[in-house]
Amino acid sequence: MLRSLFAGVSGLRNHQIRMDVIGNNISNVNTVAFKSGRVTFKEGFAQLLQGGSRPPGNQGGINPIQVGLGMQIGSVDTLMSQGNLETTGLSTDVAIQGGSFFVARKGGQSYYTRSGNFQVDAQGQLVSPTNGFIVQGRTAVNGVLQNSITDIVLPFGQKTAAQPTTSMKLAGNVDSSAPIFDTADPDGAGPGVAGFNADTRGLTANKDAWTSTAITTYDSLGNKYDLKIFLYKSAANTWNWEVDPQSLVAAGVPASGAGAPTGSGTFTFGTDGTLSSSAIQTISFTPPGASTVSIGIDPGTGVNGLTQFASTSTAVFRDQNGYTSGTLQNFSIDRTGVITGAFTNGVNVTLAQIVLADFNNAAGLLRIGDNMYQESGNSGGAVLGYALAGSQSTLTSGALEMSNVDLASEFTAMIVAQRGFQANSKVITTSDEMLQELVSLKR
Repeated sequence: MLRSLFAGVSGLRNHQIRMDVIGNNISNVNTVAFKSGRVTFKEGFAQLLQGGSRPPGNQGGINPIQVGLGMQIGSVDTLMSQGNLETTGLSTDVAIQGGSFFVARKGGQSYYTRSGNFQVDAQGQLVSPTNGFIVQGRTAVNGVLQNSITDIVLPFGQKTAAQPTTSMKLAGNVDSSAPIFDTADPDGAGPGVAGFNADTRGLTANKDAWTSTAITTYDSLGNKYDLKIFLYKSAANTWNWEVDPQSLVAAGVPASGAGAPTGSGTFTFGTDGTLSSSAIQTISFTPPGASTVSIGIDPGTGVNGLTQFASTSTAVFRDQNGYTSGTLQNFSIDRTGVITGAFTNGVNVTLAQIVLADFNNAAGLLRIGDNMYQESGNSGGAVLGYALAGSQSTLTSGALEMSNVDLASEFTAMIVAQRGFQANSKVITTSDEMLQELVSLKR
């Protein structure tokens, strides 16, 4: 039989494999994070008809004479180029920008995927919807991320404990042109607690010499209290302050004795209108059934803190750090894979962080279906890390990576494969005709 006949057969068979790969690429043109394949060919065996000879002394050498025996598949490569991102708006959709992979686990076996169209199942686990494999990462305890990598669980209905107020900031301005508070009020009570809370005539008579500010605070049980203080000018460049216990007493705080509201102090200003001292001053009280609340008042520094200029008094409390208990309502994922839960009390708490895997040879991973990959002997082991911390990849929430199939290239490759198939079939036809002529010699 003619060698060309078998060479043509090998061409037909392997061009058909190339068409299979092209067809698979085109069929997955809209598959999330699909990575296209590419077929390369290599020459098959070559039969040696005559070996080469070295040049003798008086003439040239002779090259070896070989006849090729067809072609073979050289490789079927997976092209790991980045796909375009498609915005979806779903918080559970995550796209990778870079060469990393998500890690999903079934039992004790880890798998890898670029497809980030995740869902939350009935148990609050973040899973791949195609097969239910659980997305891996590190979880947080009381907002602090742990080191161990485990299943990511985001149970809606999860609660966060109340946080008592321990600090707040006092900012704004007190009027330097305000008169000094006159302590000679009709009752002789002076500017102390009794004066501010009982002697309304004294407050009225000194209406331009004092101001007040209030803010909502919380105890260890999450109960709210409207904390109010008075500030009054006691001397040039000096303002005193003291807590108003009335709203606290109305909420059940003792009016006197152990646990009663305490807090007073002095703010001294320099000639430039800024505080001479930024020492933190304290208010404390003990609500019924809760721990003692001790709140540090931070007046800040410079012009961004509490100041005394010749303008309207605008001193206000802001940025207190307490909150009541809350229930997980929603969550978001940032570019580093940190999952932050939004609770009904307005607090955002870190819940988990998605882990990423990198490989020395990502193209060597083994496809197992469902947009999943598995380690192979030539992929190298997974190097686990986090976006921008051990991995150079970043994550985009509310988006998915599209297939990297280029239809223009695929259709061009399809034409080339078709013509190659036709050419090899012509070789078989021609070889058959030659064999027919050979058989006809007997006639």
